[in-house]
Amino acid sequence: MSAGPAVDPRGPRFAAVVTTVVLVVVLITGWWPLLAAQAVVFAIGAFAGLRVAPYSLLYRYLVAPRLAPASEREDAARVRFAQGVGFVFALAGTLGYATGLTALGIVATAFALFAAFLNAAFDFCLGCEAYLLVRRLTPNAGEVS
Repeated sequence: MSAGPAVDPRGPRFAAVVTTVVLVVVLITGWWPLLAAQAVVFAIGAFAGLRVAPYSLLYRYLVAPRLAPASEREDAARVRFAQGVGFVFALAGTLGYATGLTALGIVATAFALFAAFLNAAFDFCLGCEAYLLVRRLTPNAGEVS
């Protein structure tokens, strides 16, 4: 039973690879404007939708045409939830760096990097799993009485 439209699971994994690179650069350089840009990317995916998310567009127009059609699909709601979690961590990291709370910036960015790396390297979406856990714990979430 799907809670939303389905997406090619290779797209979110591609986005996780790009995100991993971005977050490694942020941790190495401490350049918080790049983290702020990543927060915007997460926000677009979470709140405007995956079809207009920047990394989704890169995947759809530059990568997907070179691949065989997807043999499976993934519920977009899980991926959007994961993007929302990434947004929270990227926002916290951006605020930390920008306000001089560098430890907060580093820790929040490291958490986001850990989740992105898990997806990029091992095809394990931590945010997607959190979404499923929330759905199990609140089985009536989203239903109208």
